[in-house]
Amino acid sequence: MSDLQEINVLYRVARMYYEQDMTQSEIAKELSVNRTSISRMLKKIREQGIVQIRINYDAFRDVAVAEKLKARYNLKEVILVPTKRAESKPHRLMAMGQACASYLNEIINEQDVVGFSWGSSLAAVAEAWHPTKGLDITCVPLIGGPDGKLASRYYANTIVYEVARKTNGQSKLIDFPAIVQTSDLKTALTDSGHFREVEGLWGRLQVAVVGIGSPLINDGPNWLGFYGERLDRSMQDGQVVGDICSNFFDASGKLVETELTGRTISIDLAQLKQANYAIGVAESTAKVSAIRAALTAGYLNVLVTTEETAYELLAE
Repeated sequence: MSDLQEINVLYRVARMYYEQDMTQSEIAKELSVNRTSISRMLKKIREQGIVQIRINYDAFRDVAVAEKLKARYNLKEVILVPTKRAESKPHRLMAMGQACASYLNEIINEQDVVGFSWGSSLAAVAEAWHPTKGLDITCVPLIGGPDGKLASRYYANTIVYEVARKTNGQSKLIDFPAIVQTSDLKTALTDSGHFREVEGLWGRLQVAVVGIGSPLINDGPNWLGFYGERLDRSMQDGQVVGDICSNFFDASGKLVETELTGRTISIDLAQLKQANYAIGVAESTAKVSAIRAALTAGYLNVLVTTEETAYELLAE
């Protein structure tokens, strides 16, 4: 066999093995040679650089980071979205929304009760979700509506309705704001039959998808947009590092009583922890303290975030 003929055979074997996923036995049969000859050819293919095998250590690094986060915070899953520092916030949100939506397709089953909070991350999930099948699920908001200036696409009711529409499921919406004027009004509303239906669904949550708020975020659909001007001193003096569904907590994850606590209508974090999947969707270095506190306290068992945020969470 001439050198040219040998090279042609080697390239043919390389294509069959590496591109067409044929086994060595199948290739040997195709070429009417023994399997040992194919094994020697594959060795020569690598030695001559016809095929170059490279381990993608960047991908391995990301898997390692996710595994470290899972172990550190005893999580069921960590889903990391690759990002670049110069990447815009809308692109990061879209990527996280797609990643979370894909995960929801894997874990949600018929008859599940699925809850959502509010915010840009949750809106991105609803907008990116393309269910692989119709699901007879019930979707429910985990918090009432905003009182400040906030685009309607970020409301929990809007997100719940959109998900229910896409999945051919049912939605149970909340007809009152998250923050009411007085504690007496909260008592009256939470004594209503409507709220008891919602609260009953909170007690049956299989999946909860929530954002994580931070007082350090001062642009976009932020705290001020949701709460209006009612950010009291305890939320501004550094004691509060974050919130989930308007349940405010400090750097250790301990709940912090604020002027809003007695007037807030939302799921409490003890109920959230009972969901089979309590999924937090959040990113940015400004939210690292809030995310870390939520994970430390065990409010979440799944995290969807960016690589950059994940590295910050591990840098202690």
